[in-house]
Amino acid sequence: MLNQIPSIDDAVQSIIDEFSLFDDWIERYEYIIELGEKLSGLSEAQKIEANRVKGCQSQVWFVATRAEDRVHFDADSDAMIVRGLIALLLRVYSDRTPQEIAVTPPDFFEAVDLGSHLSGNRANGLAAMINHIRSFAEISTQ
Repeated sequence: MLNQIPSIDDAVQSIIDEFSLFDDWIERYEYIIELGEKLSGLSEAQKIEANRVKGCQSQVWFVATRAEDRVHFDADSDAMIVRGLIALLLRVYSDRTPQEIAVTPPDFFEAVDLGSHLSGNRANGLAAMINHIRSFAEISTQ
C-alpha cells in the first residue's frame, strides 16, 4: 500500500500544479477550506494535550506513528483553513522516511505564494506544525 503513494517530489509538484489552476486568492482559500473539509481528522480520544501542537493560535493535534521505515501522520484542527494546511502537509510528509522528511523543505508553500497570504498567527502556526513533523522524524532516526 505504501508503494502506491506518489514520491515526495511528485506530491509537491501536484500541489503546485493544483494551485496554478486558480486565478485569485479567494479561489485558493476556498480550495484550502475544501481540503480541510475532506481531512479525516482525529477521534476525540486523540485530541489530548500530549498530541497538541504548541504555537498554533487554533487547536491543532498531530499523531505520529512509525511503521517499518516510514512515519505516518494523522492530524486535526478546530479551524477549517488550518485543516486545509494540514491536508497539504500530510500529502507531502506522511508515510515518508525520516530522511525524506528531513531533506524536504516546505518551500511548496512559497511556490504557490501561500506564505505571503497567511496572517502572522497562521504563518507561525504553520511553522509550528512543520517543526512538529520534523521533530518527530528526527526522533524516529535515533
